[in-house]
Amino acid sequence: MDVEIVTLAERPDLMDTFWDMETSWPEFMKHDPIGNGYYASLEHFAEFVLVCLDASGRQVAKAHSVPFRLDDDELPDAGWDFAIRSGLLTALWGEEPNAVSAVEIAIEPGLQGTGLSGRIVAALRDNAGRLGFSELLAPVRPNGKSDVHESMTAYAARTRDDGLPTDPWLRVHVRAGGRIDRVAPRSMVIPGTVEEWREWTGLAFDTTGPVVVPGALAPVMCDAEHGTATYVEPNVWVRHPTGA
Repeated sequence: MDVEIVTLAERPDLMDTFWDMETSWPEFMKHDPIGNGYYASLEHFAEFVLVCLDASGRQVAKAHSVPFRLDDDELPDAGWDFAIRSGLLTALWGEEPNAVSAVEIAIEPGLQGTGLSGRIVAALRDNAGRLGFSELLAPVRPNGKSDVHESMTAYAARTRDDGLPTDPWLRVHVRAGGRIDRVAPRSMVIPGTVEEWREWTGLAFDTTGPVVVPGALAPVMCDAEHGTATYVEPNVWVRHPTGA
C-alpha cells in the first residue's frame, strides 16, 4: 500500500480531521482519565504523533508517543499510565525527557491485517531516534488475549513453532525489532460508576465481583454496594532500539 507518514508538527492542518478516523477500540477504553489528559494536550506533543496518509491524502492510521522522565532503567508496573502521567508532568515542569513511550497505534479497521501495523511501529521507532532517543518503549496491549482469567505473564510467554509470540500485536513488535522486557501489571486503570460502566458496555453491573467485558484483557471489578467499578489492565513492555 502506497502511504505517506508525517508528524503532526509537519502537518498541523491535519488536526482538523485527526479525530474523524474510525477505530476499533472498545468504548470503555476511551475513558482512561490519564490517557485523556494526553489526548487533550496533543499540541504539546506534535513531533511525537504520526499520521499515515494514503495516496489520496486520506488518514488511514495514526501513532501516538510521549517523551517522559524515566529515572530507573527498570520499566514501571504502571506502564501506559506512568509514561503519560510522567510525560504530562515533564512538559508542565519544563524538565528534559530522557525516554519516549508509544501511547497508541490505531489503524482504520478495514486496513487491519494488511501489514501496515509493522510499518507504523517502525516509523514510530525511527521518529524516536530522529528526536534523539536511543530506544522506543512500548506498553503493548496484547489484544489477542481472550481468556481474561489467564495471567498476562503466562499469555505473553506463549510462542508459535517459529519462536514468535502467539499474540498478533506482540508479534508485530518483535518482527519490527522489539524485545519483550516485562509485564506492566497495572498499565491502565479505568475507574467509573456502575452507571458509567453500564453505558460503556451495555452490561448490568449489578453484582459485586469480577465482570467479564468484551474487549477487556482482565475482569472489571464491580462494587455494586458502593456503585463503582474499576478496570486494571496489564500490558507488556517492549523495547525498540533506535540506533540513535
